[in-house]
Amino acid sequence: MPPSLAITPQPAGRLEYRVFRSVNTRWEDNDSYGHVNNVVYFSWFDTAVNAYLMERGVLDIHGGPIIGLVVENHCNYFRPLAFPQTVEIGLRVEHIGRRSVRYGLAVFGPDQDAAQTAVAQGHFVHVYVDAESRQPCALPPSWRTILEHLQ
Repeated sequence: MPPSLAITPQPAGRLEYRVFRSVNTRWEDNDSYGHVNNVVYFSWFDTAVNAYLMERGVLDIHGGPIIGLVVENHCNYFRPLAFPQTVEIGLRVEHIGRRSVRYGLAVFGPDQDAAQTAVAQGHFVHVYVDAESRQPCALPPSWRTILEHLQ
């Protein structure tokens, strides 16, 4: 058995994440099994990361010199969610490399208890590239400052 499958993942607590973004589930998020489909979680993760960077003024998806490309993603699911609910996406930075960042993300259900554990959690790895050439580039100091706040 591969080492990554040998340990049963445990849900993280809210206190392990630095910032949060509220998201309302939508009718279309539910699948035929009556819960939010797994692909929706990845959309929430992508939105949480990119919205954070845009709100802090480092990411400009229309004219900026640098963009992030997802090269790896993962999610563990612990409890189901369904429409209608408001959830929160927790965001942290787990590693900052020269050209890449590993973001840790978690989804928390409507219960706002500080000790609450994630209903799902995972990560995204973004490699940052030149927007035109798509060649990897070093993270600028302004990005590092913003990202270090999330560690």
